[in-house]
Amino acid sequence: MQRAAQRDDRAQRSQRAERLRRALVCAAAVPAVLITAACSSDSGDSKDKGGAGAQQTAGGSSSSQQPSASASPTVQAAAYQKLPEPCAVVSKKTLSDLVPKDTSGKQGSSDDVKTRSSCSWSSLDNNGVKGSQFRWLNVSLLRFDSDTSRGSGNEQAHAYYAQQVKDAQAVSGAKNAKSEPVAGAGEEATAVRYDLKKKEGTFKQQTVVARVENVVITLDYNGAGLAGEKTPSADDLTKAAEKAVKEAVASVSAANGGGSSSGSSTTAPASPSKSASKSPSSSASPSKSATKKN
Repeated sequence: MQRAAQRDDRAQRSQRAERLRRALVCAAAVPAVLITAACSSDSGDSKDKGGAGAQQTAGGSSSSQQPSASASPTVQAAAYQKLPEPCAVVSKKTLSDLVPKDTSGKQGSSDDVKTRSSCSWSSLDNNGVKGSQFRWLNVSLLRFDSDTSRGSGNEQAHAYYAQQVKDAQAVSGAKNAKSEPVAGAGEEATAVRYDLKKKEGTFKQQTVVARVENVVITLDYNGAGLAGEKTPSADDLTKAAEKAVKEAVASVSAANGGGSSSGSSTTAPASPSKSASKSPSSSASPSKSATKKN
């Protein structure tokens, strides 16, 4: 009985010791769990913050890498801003050789003389029964402004120059047609000559087209021997016409201060005036000029 009581007492002590041990183990485990939870929480915050920061950095980097707005279109500035007085582009001395009976000329109408102008001279040297020598000269000038939609003044002038030469080479009824380049007359120049048979006689037509920067000069010169007078030499008329067109080219440069502003790229000036975009006047057309006055 006593031993049993002792066993019970030992058993109870053993149970109490076991419960105490377990309590101590649990007590020791609680801070570790809390610490682990706290660490886990901190680690999550750090990751979130890092992710947000990374996103923010990426966003900033993406924004900084976006291409800037494209620059405004530019076009080469037109070299010449005005035209010379059309009836003064050829010297009096040269006019006295080409059209001896009319050295003053008649200026053509224009709605913008800074863009389009022309002058014509008509000479009839009447020798009575011996016949007459007829000469007719017309000089037309057309200037092009630079424009972002149409291109530079030089480009537009070149296209117009090429068309003028083409038109001169395609005159209906032209005989013995011949074309040749002209040196020393601006950036490019071409002389086109041909014969036109009319009831008054055979007319020798010379059309010289020259481009100086953004200005195109079309010079028409024709001559005929009327009423039995000798027909003039085409070579002589062409040489005279080429001399006149070179003087006209020099006049364009002189009217603009003798210099050129080409070679610099800048924002285009205002669009070409209405008159510059029109088709050439009848006086500038080789085919019309050759028949209108004769």
